[in-house]
Amino acid sequence: MQNISYDLITALPEIIVVSMAMLILLADFFIKPANRIVLYILAQATLLAAVCATLMTYVPSVGYAFTNTFVDDSLADILKLMTYIGTALIFVYSRQYIQQRNMYRGEFYALVLFSVLGMMIMISGQSMLTLYIGLELLSLSLYALVALDRDNARATEAAMKYFVLGALASGMLLYGMSMIYGATGSLNIAEIQSTLMSQKANSVLILGLVFIVSGIAFKLGAVPFQMWVPDVYEGSPTAVTMLISSVPKFAAFAMVIRLLAQGLGTQAMVVEWQQMLIMMAVLSIIIGNITAIAQTNLKRMLAYSTISHVGFILFGVFSASMNGLSSAMFYVASYVLMTLAGFGMILLLSRKGFEADQLENLKGLNQRSPWYAFLLMIVMLSMMGFPFTVGFIAKFSVLQAAFQAGYMWLVVFAAIMACIGAFYYLRVVWYMYFEAPNDHNPIVAPLEMRVILSLNVIALIALGVMPEILLELCGFAITKSLS
Repeated sequence: MQNISYDLITALPEIIVVSMAMLILLADFFIKPANRIVLYILAQATLLAAVCATLMTYVPSVGYAFTNTFVDDSLADILKLMTYIGTALIFVYSRQYIQQRNMYRGEFYALVLFSVLGMMIMISGQSMLTLYIGLELLSLSLYALVALDRDNARATEAAMKYFVLGALASGMLLYGMSMIYGATGSLNIAEIQSTLMSQKANSVLILGLVFIVSGIAFKLGAVPFQMWVPDVYEGSPTAVTMLISSVPKFAAFAMVIRLLAQGLGTQAMVVEWQQMLIMMAVLSIIIGNITAIAQTNLKRMLAYSTISHVGFILFGVFSASMNGLSSAMFYVASYVLMTLAGFGMILLLSRKGFEADQLENLKGLNQRSPWYAFLLMIVMLSMMGFPFTVGFIAKFSVLQAAFQAGYMWLVVFAAIMACIGAFYYLRVVWYMYFEAPNDHNPIVAPLEMRVILSLNVIALIALGVMPEILLELCGFAITKSLS
């Protein structure tokens, strides 16, 4: 009885999220369309309650629940808090957008919360089976969200592509897990690590590792498993694209830590997955940056930008050091913050019957609204890695970790590619400041969206000037998790 109580207390944030998601679905039947602001309030209240529950159940030591399949450590708590904050921003930025389309329903908020639940389960997964269940819950929720606007043929096509390729990736991941289970006799990550300490890498383990890395690479959007990213980003409703491109990266990073750094983090296995990640990182940076130059659709450009950012994140991971992994975590947090601000600006400029997702839609934005042009310029400069922005600190920290690990030539290559990638970010700035406007409609957005979006962008500068708190937080989480 005592164990059951401890399990339920440990999983209290997850229980709150799933309960409120079902309550929102039920409430949607009884709430009139004019009063659907209640659903938004309930969704935000859910995230606030989850924050409180996560802080209340925090303990400095590592706790295990549900027969050691669920872990509650500092890494899990910090990543969950980041996920709540990111999701809250998504709700704020997307409210006007979904109101103007056929998406302002309980299903939107419920599916987002179910996807958050999947992320939380992945973040706390201490068993390969738990990780897989969380991944499937996240994936199925995202498939449904992409196709939520049933009148949008492009969204339906994107959902089908996402589903087919996602199912393939899930199958690869599951097959890899089954091979690791066959080689070690356990699904528990700690037990797998313990078994591999006294075991050399054999063909079964390496083949299982290949499938696992391939599955993770798909979820991250790394080359050569990036084929879904541009089509899904472009075809999905922008509010859903913002979700897909941002907070699930926290869960994917947690899976990298749990599976690669912990379970398969023995010396013999690290050598194997390092080589795979190096190739993926290099190819992701090349293809992401080069292909983004040719894009005129903002969402496709940001999709290829994401692929490039994933390459930089992998630089921190394949360094295989505490400093490298904490730098990668810092990069993920910075990337999510930048991506939310970028897509938030696209949502702010969109209106009913009009999607501001083309580069030409930004022409002369400085003449229409100098403040919004300034905000988007800061976002682009941060993504580029301009000094005094969080993007610069993120790139510098992962490249420094790779340099310390002995990958000097890869660091030089990444720095050159970052300079090449600056072109398509600066092109956005050129369109806003040096082109004549072709749209003279007023920019209308709720006060809360304007204020939160401004604070979001200001945070990109603040964290670029004073990154110590977030860097130390990431270092603390990684150290506690892997010690």
